[in-house]
Order: sequence, then structure tokens, then C-alpha cells
Amino acid sequence: MAKLKTVYVCAQCGHESGKWLGKCPNCESWNSFSEEVTAPKSAAPVKTARPGQAAQKLHAVAENEQAERLLTGYTEFDRVLGGGLVRGSAVLLGGDPGIGKSTLLLQMSGAVSQRADPLRVLYASGEESAAQIKMRAKRLGIAPGEIYLLCETDLSILEGQIDALSPDIVIVDSVQTLRSDDSPGAPGSVSQVRDATAALTRIAKTNGASVFIVGHVTKQGAIAGPRVLEHLVDTVLYFEGDRHDSYRILRAVKNRFGSTNEIGVFEMAESGMCEVPNPSSLFLSHREHPMPGCALLCTLEGTRPVVAEVQALCCPTAFGTPRRTSAGIDYNRMALLCAVLEKKLGLRLSDQDIYVNIVGGLRVDERSADLAVVAAIASSLSERPIRPGFVAVGEVGLTAEVRGVVQAEKRAQECARLGFDALVLPKAKASELHIPNLQVAGVGNVAEALERLLL
Repeated sequence: MAKLKTVYVCAQCGHESGKWLGKCPNCESWNSFSEEVTAPKSAAPVKTARPGQAAQKLHAVAENEQAERLLTGYTEFDRVLGGGLVRGSAVLLGGDPGIGKSTLLLQMSGAVSQRADPLRVLYASGEESAAQIKMRAKRLGIAPGEIYLLCETDLSILEGQIDALSPDIVIVDSVQTLRSDDSPGAPGSVSQVRDATAALTRIAKTNGASVFIVGHVTKQGAIAGPRVLEHLVDTVLYFEGDRHDSYRILRAVKNRFGSTNEIGVFEMAESGMCEVPNPSSLFLSHREHPMPGCALLCTLEGTRPVVAEVQALCCPTAFGTPRRTSAGIDYNRMALLCAVLEKKLGLRLSDQDIYVNIVGGLRVDERSADLAVVAAIASSLSERPIRPGFVAVGEVGLTAEVRGVVQAEKRAQECARLGFDALVLPKAKASELHIPNLQVAGVGNVAEALERLLL
């Protein structure tokens, strides 16, 4: 008989250890290790030749197997999914507790079940009773349709109901509550979550049903469980935002059927999740008079240009080492831009605490925001406001030069649509743009940009 092996697995990230640890070295969570007993792999059997599917050339593959898209009834949701939901796909949706994952999926269920050709939805919940889900559906104004509720945690029962109903969409809320008799450990353990996700993905591929899997997240914001979960599914979505705020951002970090750069913006209202078709209005502050330390930028989220506001605050430090704090942009990038301002433009920042924030909770990873960030810092330090209606776009190099950005025309068109007066961007791109009612100013370095931007 093979000797059993004992390992300790972190319930948050799936890290394995030969002994119990109080703190996980991978995700730094405390008291998350649980004991699992596994049998070692037996000796590899002798491989024998068996018939299988023959390989075929790429150009000989039939083209009629196109991924069919199902519209969810929410344009923002369809945008993040890559144009709609693909039949037979497995989607993993993560987010903080109370951020609106269940609400959005229940609203989507109501929308697809009320189409001209209604889709059948199986909503399986291991966290709420059927009465609770019905109360929430009534509060959200969801009309009854082809929605079936199953409050069960047994994976085998769920598989049986899927075979019996043949639904178009299956929603599992959440995967951490499912249990399988074939897997060791309690529900929510690494082995149970991994096997349940693998089984649901297999169901999606064999039955043709689109499966939504809701996953809990760790305190670091990642989906709880081993990283293999994200490899098993086709699409991984994250709901971002503060649950005490009304706005939510849906972002794709993996998508086999579309771009991973798209975002969807929602607002949590009394009637549920409402789409925000113009997110630029969300991330802008509307004030009558310009104030020092505020600059506008235009970033690209996938194919969508978004105009946002960056705020900076400089104040004398009370300690020997100045403090640097950033929200919405990378901290190391902000420190690099401060060094460029101090070295190349002679701004004294070594005795200043600097705080930089992107308004509205948006996170900008694109380097085209560099010019707006340095303008906001210089504006706050000099107490000179940015000219009203001016937007700054450009990457700043270590020698203080302003480098080019991609899709400058699309950014300029968005600025013109929103009624801004001027767009400051690199010279190489400015000569190519001719946008009505928008002044395009090209600059070669940060000093030229600040001359145009600051009052």
C-alpha cells in the first residue's frame, strides 16, 4: 500500500509547505494553512499506442465553428467580455464582499431571460436561501422568467440539475461553498475549490453552457485559492472599487475571447447596478475656478479614452525624510517623476511631502499620464493653477523629454467631444492632428509643457 503524504496548504493562495506555518510566505496571510493528506503518484504505467484524432493543418480547420456571442443586456458587461458572452465559456468573477457581484449576475439573469429568445438560467447559490434571492430579485425589479434557483453545495447534485435542465447560463455563487465527495478537505479548501472549478469548466465545454463562477478574494485583492484556477477558466473578471462608494469598475485580467484592457463602469443605486456610459464625467471634478495642483489627463482603457483628473499636494515636511504617497498611479513611477523635476527643472522637492491622487478611484498604469502628474506637482509647489480646459498627455523620460503616445487622435477626439479647449502632447504627434474646436499644442520637454499649462 502506498504511503500517504501530509502537506499543509494555504487556503488563500494555495502555497504548499511540508510543515505548518503561522504566516504564509507567499500571500502573507495568518493562520491560513490547513492539513491535507495526499497519496503519492504511483509508478508510471507502460504506455501503449492508441488511436486518436489525427493532426490537421491550420488552413484545413473548418471555419464554421465560430464563437457565438450572447448579449447580456448590459453594454458595459458585454464590452469587458469582448463583445458578449461566448457559449461554452467559463468566467471567474472575483471582488470584495458586498461590492455587487451577486447583484450584477442576478440582474444579468433577469435581462437574458426576458429577451425575445429567452435564455434559461440556473442560479446555484450556497450562501443564500431561495427566499433571500427572491427578495433581492423583487427589490431589483427583476421580472420572473426562465430563471431557476438551486440552493445546494453538493457538486454532484449541481451537475445532475445541469444535465436535467440544460441551461444556457449557469451561475455558481460561490465556488468556495461547493463540496465534492471525491476531494479531500472541507468546502473552501484548496483541493475542493480546485476540483470544483475544474468540474464546472468541464461542464461548460461539454454541455455548451456558459458558466459564471463567483470567487472570494484575499485581503490582497486576489481570488482565493491556487493560481491554477485562473488557468482553468477562459475569462477572469475583477470587480474593483470601495464598497462604501457607489461606483464600481469591472476589469478583465484574462480573456481568451477578447481584450484584457477593457473596463466597465457601474454605479450602485437603489435599483441595483446601473451602467455609466460616460465615465469621463465620473472622474472629473466640476469647479468654477482653477485650483493649484489639479491637472487633466486622457488615458486609454482598452479601446475607450477616459479623461480623468490628477491631484497633487506639496507641503513642507516635518521630518528629515519627505513622505511620498500615491493613489491611482504607481508609487515608483511617481518617485521617478519627482526626481526628474528636481534634477532637470531645478524644483526643490527634497524638503516637500508629496501626495498624488487620481480622482474617482481610477487606477492609471499608462505612462501617458506622466505629463499630467508632473504638471500637477509643479502647480502645487508653485501655487500656480493649470489653465482651464487644458489636458496634458505624454510620457516623460529621464532627461525631461516628452515622448510620444499611442492613439493620440482618439484621445484628442474625446477631449473635443467633452468640450475641452486644448490638448498638450508631444510634438511628433501634434503635427498629425487636426481636430475641429480643439487647440493641439506640441511640446518637446517638460519645461515647454509647464510654460503652456501653468497660469
